[in-house]
Amino acid sequence: MKFAAIGPIAIHLPEKTECNDDLQRENPNWDMQIIGSKTGIDVRHIAAENECSSDLAFAAAEKLLSENQIDRASIDYVLFCTQTPDYSLPTTACLLQDRLGLPTSVGALDFNLGCSGYVYGLSLADGLIRAGVARRILFLTGETYTKLIHPTDRSLRTIFGDAGAATLIEAHDEPSLVGFRFGTDGTGANTLIASKGGFRDPEDMIPPRHRKRWPSDLYMDGPGLINFSVNKIPELVRAVCESANVTPDQLDKYLFHQATRKMLEQLQGVLGVDEARMPIRLEGVGNTVSCTLPILIQQMRQDNGIRQEHQNLMVGFGVGWSWAGCIWRDLLHP
Repeated sequence: MKFAAIGPIAIHLPEKTECNDDLQRENPNWDMQIIGSKTGIDVRHIAAENECSSDLAFAAAEKLLSENQIDRASIDYVLFCTQTPDYSLPTTACLLQDRLGLPTSVGALDFNLGCSGYVYGLSLADGLIRAGVARRILFLTGETYTKLIHPTDRSLRTIFGDAGAATLIEAHDEPSLVGFRFGTDGTGANTLIASKGGFRDPEDMIPPRHRKRWPSDLYMDGPGLINFSVNKIPELVRAVCESANVTPDQLDKYLFHQATRKMLEQLQGVLGVDEARMPIRLEGVGNTVSCTLPILIQQMRQDNGIRQEHQNLMVGFGVGWSWAGCIWRDLLHP
C-alpha cells in the first residue's frame, strides 16, 4: 500500500495589498493600533475585481509545476478547496484541469470547506492514494473572502486576505499523515455565514447569531468562534495524539489555522505551548481561510523550521463549525 506525502508547495498572492496604515487613513475613527495588536495582521492581499479564486489557484499551480519541473501528464487527480467558487456550476476544478493543460484522464472535484479545508483535503488525498486510485494529486486551495466584505466593515476587513496555494501530494512507501480526526457541529453555522451565493429563499435563511453591525455579505461572530475553538480544539488535539499513539511532548510544531493572533494566543494558553512551538505568522497575509496552512508550511520550510524527523500536529478549525487534525512528518522536503 502507498500513502500520501506532502511534496512541494507554491503560493500566489494578489498584487494589490492593503495595510493597516491605509485603513487608518481611510477610516480615522478606527484604532488600527489596537486592532492590529489583536489580529496580529498588518497587511492583506486583495483580489482584483475580475480576479477569482480559480485565478489565484491557477497561478499557484503554474508556479508549482514550472518551478519543480512536474510533468503535467503525471497528475492523476485535482482537488480544489474553496468557499468562493467562480460559478455555482460547473465545478471549478474542471475549469482548472482544462486551463492547466492536465490530461482528461484526471479526476477533478471541488469541496466547500473553509478553515478546516486543508486538513480535510489531505485526508481525501491520502484516501485516494491508499485506495490505489491516484499516485500524484494536485491539491489546490483558493479564497477571495474580500469580495464578500463591505468597505465599512471594521471587523472583517481588518482580518481576511485573499490567496491561492498549490500542494503536490505524492504516493510514498511510508505513512506521513496519520491520526486524522474530524468534528462537525452545524449549530455554529450562524457564527460565520455568507448571505448570498446560494439558492435559499431570503425569508428562510439562517439568521446571524447576533445583530449584524455592518452591511457585508459575510457575517462573523468573532467571540463565538473563539469560544468554539477554545472548547473544541484541545479535545481534538488529545484525540489526534491518541489515534497516532504520540504524546504532546513528542510533538515538535503545532501548525494551526492562522485565524487571528488573539485566537491563537488563547489556544496557546489552553494547550500550554508557546510561539516557538505554535507559530503565529499571519502579519503579512491575514486570514486566508483554507490557504493559511499551506502558507504556514511553506514559511516554516523556508526558515528550516520543519525537519524530516519532526512529528507535527496540523489543525484546521472554523466556519461550519468544522474542525480537523492530524500528525504530519515532512518526508519529501530536504
